Parts: sequence; C-alpha cells; structure tokens
Amino acid sequence: MTMKPKAKKFRIRRTGALGSAARAEEPMQDPVEAPSAAAPVPPATPRAVEEAPQTPPATPPQGEVASPGDVSSQADIEAVRREGLTGRQLRMARRVAQKHGLAPTSDFDAVRLLRANGIDPFQRSSMLQLVVPNDGDGGAGEPPVQLPQTVPSGNNTLPSTDLLDGANERASEIVKIQRDIAKRRRRKIVLLISRLSFFIFLPTIMAAYYFYIIATPMYATNSEFIIQQAESASAGSLGSMFGSSQLATVQDSIAVQGYLTSREAMQRLDEDLGFKAHFARDEIDAIQRLAPDATDEQAYKLFKRNVKIGYDPTEGIVKMEVIAADPQTSEQWARTLISYAEERVDSITQRVREDQMKGARESFEEALAERDAALDRLVDIQRSIETIDPLSEVATINGQIGQRQTELQEKELQLQALLDNAQPNAARVEGVRADIRRLEALIASLRERLTVASTDGVSLATKNAELRRAEIDLQTRDGLLQGALQQMETARIEANRQVRYLSLGVTPTAPDEAGYPRKFENTVLAFIILAGIYLMISLTASILREQVTS
Repeated sequence: MTMKPKAKKFRIRRTGALGSAARAEEPMQDPVEAPSAAAPVPPATPRAVEEAPQTPPATPPQGEVASPGDVSSQADIEAVRREGLTGRQLRMARRVAQKHGLAPTSDFDAVRLLRANGIDPFQRSSMLQLVVPNDGDGGAGEPPVQLPQTVPSGNNTLPSTDLLDGANERASEIVKIQRDIAKRRRRKIVLLISRLSFFIFLPTIMAAYYFYIIATPMYATNSEFIIQQAESASAGSLGSMFGSSQLATVQDSIAVQGYLTSREAMQRLDEDLGFKAHFARDEIDAIQRLAPDATDEQAYKLFKRNVKIGYDPTEGIVKMEVIAADPQTSEQWARTLISYAEERVDSITQRVREDQMKGARESFEEALAERDAALDRLVDIQRSIETIDPLSEVATINGQIGQRQTELQEKELQLQALLDNAQPNAARVEGVRADIRRLEALIASLRERLTVASTDGVSLATKNAELRRAEIDLQTRDGLLQGALQQMETARIEANRQVRYLSLGVTPTAPDEAGYPRKFENTVLAFIILAGIYLMISLTASILREQVTS
C-alpha cells in the first residue's frame, strides 16, 4: 500500500465567468467521506507514464491564491479525517467545541480547533470538568496528552509496502479478526457468567439449601368463622333487611381481626399456652428460633408471621391460619384464639345492652312507685270517709232527696186540693201540712249530710272531689306504668338483637403434613428477587456510565 507524497497545495480562486463555470462544473464532495488519498493507489510505472496521452498545456487560470493558513487548516482537517475517528467521537468533539465557545464548520474542524486550543476532545471527564487546565502558561509540567495521536517510529515514517495481494492472505486476516472477536465475546460471557453466579446463582443455591435442608417444618391449622347478629323482631322494617347480612357485622369482624393480631392476644396466648417457650426450643432452626430472653416486641413480630388472619368483606368470613412447630400445638392455639374472639365479641355489645336495659328498668321502677303512691292516697281518702264506695253513698242520698221531693210535691198538691173546698176539713188540712213539714225537714237533713262538715272538718262533697282526683291520678299512673312496662320489653328485645354470635364455618383440625416452608416457591421467589436487584443495579450503572462519558 502506497501513499502519495505530501506537497503544499495552493487554491486558486477564479474570477469572472470562467471561474463561476468551473465551480459549477466541479462535483460536490462529502465532507465526511474519506479522501481518495486514503484509498490504495497502485504505483505509477514508467511505461504507464509513457503511454499517458499528452495534453496541451492549458491556459493558466487567473485569480487569487489561498493563504498558507487556509491550506494548513485544510491539511489538518485531512489529517484528522485520515485518523479514522468514529461517529461518536466526532459528535463528542462537536459538543465539547460548542461548550468552549468555538464555531467549527464540521466535526473534523471541531477536533482541529480543540487541539489547537490545547483541549483533548476525547478525554473522559465528569460534567463539571469539561475544561482541561493548561499547564503551559506558568507550570513546568508536560503538556497534556492529546488522543488519538501518532506514535513516533524513528526514521521509518512511511507506511508498509506489504500488500495483501492473494486471497489466502485476506482470508487469513479475516480469520484472525473473527478469532479476536470470538475471544473477546468468550471473555465477556465468562465475566457475565461469573457475575451472575456470584450475585444470583450462589445466593439462590444457599436459599434452596436452607429451605430444603435446614429449615424446621411448620404445621398450619386453618379455620374460618363468621360473626352473626340476632334476627330483628319487626320483619317489615328496613333494619331487618340488613340484620342478617354481613353489612351489620362488618365493624365487629374488623374489630375481632385487629384484636387477634394485637399484642394483647399474643400476651394472653403466651400466659396461657407458652408462645415464647414453644419457639425458643433447640430443635427449631436458628432463623426461626426465638431467643430465651426475647422481648415482647420480638415475640410480637414472630406472632404476626405465624398467626395470619384475613377478612373477606364480600362474604363476611374471617379466615385464620395458625402456624406452629407441631400439629397439636397449632390446633390448640387456634381454638384458644377463637375463644378469645368470642369473649371480645360479647364484650363489644355488652355495654350497649346494659345501657338500654338500665334506662328502661329505671323508668319502669319509677312509674311503679308513683302508681303505688296514688293507690295509697285513694285508700286513705276512702278510710277517712269510712265507706268503701263514697260515690255510691252520695248517689243514694241524692236519690233519697229526689224521692222525698216528689212526695213533698204530692202533699202540696193534696193540701191545695183540700183548701179549694168551700168548707175544708181542718183535721185533714193540718195532717197534710204536718206531712209537708216532715218531708221538708227530711230533705234538709239529707242535704246537710252532703254539705255539712264531718268530725274532721271536711265535708262529704269535698272528700268526694278528693276521691275523684285520687282515682284519676291512679288511672294516669296505671297508664304510665303500662308504657314503662312496654318500653322495658322493647329494650329487652333490642338488647337481644345486639347480641353477636361467633359461628365456626371450618373447625380447627390438626394437620398431618407440614405446610411450611414452601420450598420450591420460596426458592423461585428468592431467584426472582435477586435477579431483579441485579438487573436494576446493572441498568443504573450503565445509565450512569453513559451519562458520565457522553
């Protein structure tokens, strides 16, 4: 491979119509395309020179000659173009030139301008260190290395004259390139496999070894229960439509779920059945084992992992799973926790029921006391009058008065008839008049019994009025007593409706096979988690590397 000898070039600027036509006929060259000098050119032989047609010398063009500075810049650009820089390097050089306030006409010109100003366009640096300090002003250090650059090779500055003339040599070079590419690929694959093995495969194998060999088998007891409410007494009311649904007990179910997963339930279970002592045994592996002097907070974390409770709002079912090192203990814990739930359900509505019954009972007792007082007053009035039924006695007296007035009227008519005679019988007239006087006296005495005060100074009419008031008061108190009694019965019915019942759908039964740990599922989950973490870290590192080097 030979190259043309370098010589100084001068550009002639043509003026006039001839220069314009020549520039119009000159083909446009791609600035990015490598010059023809970079292509292999066969050496010129004497015979070829002799056989070349002789052309008459053309008329020397007239115009302005380019300055040596312009020719030198073009030569520098051609030298940069022959370096074989990649597109990414050229784009980086243009960005760096723009950041330094330069105005390049092309990517190659940007490289030339940066090197002329002592700036390496391809040096990797952070975003805050784009300007390379210049030590040539006052420092005694060496100038910074400009890359890419030529390496001096002594006196031999010409390229090699060895040409790949034969197909075998070209094939051998291609094979070498392919082998080099395959070698680099194998090296990268080995590095990738090493990283994957260290960060993913080895931890996954360790996790699988723990789950399959070391982990202590745990037994899970499953149970399901629902919280029901008593049926409503009024079947046609709106409350009865939701009384038997899960909407009426959703708050109670959530409260029971929170209680069974609380520290209070854990402490009660530890006091009754020894929760901490069970998980502090030596046969349990070190990861799941609880320290003998563990605090309540550590035990509570273990309790939440081994007692799992879920509530299904669509069906109103509370599902509970209790995990222990042996099946009998798991079943016993489940039944104990269900008994705790029943106690809590009863205590939730106990205060409401007591308040309702307390108010109704107090109202009934007050109405009963007032009714008894009214009855006592009535009895006292009847005792003071010395009659069982004063009203009937007054009615009898009034009847007698009426009867005597009728007789009096008859006697007066009889007396008038006797006096109408011309010669009335004096004896008969006096007899009739005596009867009239006796009847008037009798009527007056009967009326005195109603109006004249008795020995205690109170008349019969007054006592009769008091008696009537006492009877009306007694009737009113009887009505109030009946209302209080009805209210107490209603409160009792409502209190019964507030009662909650815990019904078991699935009874706790001791399992005969360990349900935990789930070996295959846990191993696959560990692999997925490790692979995801590795992928995220790799992508983050690649993005940061790209941002730093761009």
